[in-house]
Amino acid sequence: MRTKKVLVAMAGALALPLVWTGVAWGHGYTTAPPSRAYNCSIGAVGDCGDIQYEPQSTEGPKGFPEAGPADGQICSAGISRFAQLDDMRGGTWPTSQLTSGGTYTFKWTLTAAHATTSFRYFVTKDGWDPTAPLTRAQLDLTPFLTVPYNGQQPPTSVAHTGTLPSGKSGRHMIVGVWDIADTGNAFYQCADVTF
Repeated sequence: MRTKKVLVAMAGALALPLVWTGVAWGHGYTTAPPSRAYNCSIGAVGDCGDIQYEPQSTEGPKGFPEAGPADGQICSAGISRFAQLDDMRGGTWPTSQLTSGGTYTFKWTLTAAHATTSFRYFVTKDGWDPTAPLTRAQLDLTPFLTVPYNGQQPPTSVAHTGTLPSGKSGRHMIVGVWDIADTGNAFYQCADVTF
């Protein structure tokens, strides 16, 4: 009887990797422009909580903007332990200088790549309030740049060159969304910029 229990336990242990092969282990964050998560991880911003140790972990439901994280929780991907990313801090997050209508190369660091549908980039509307929690009403809900991957797995360093929205000035936020192909999740990165 004891031998049978041992064999059952061993079979279960051997089968476990097969069960887990369908789980998304992809994780990533944007370094250009630097996201809030990345700024926390390099110490450019303090009082960040757990995100400083895992900037790649802002994974939430995909389907943005129709679905995904709730308004006011977009930057944290709806994960309460990363809520510091949703705190607008009175509009004091550090910004990157961008040129409206110019060409820009967005960069992601993927700590674990995964089959990908696309990378998409959204920007806040003119007149948005940088001191209020980020909502869909504050964003242009049509991405200004979409990079399709059609289920392919990207490399661990990803760069997408595209044209920035024209006519923008002042402080804005860019939301990068990495849509995973074979799970119900996406990764969300918020970057504060000045045009």
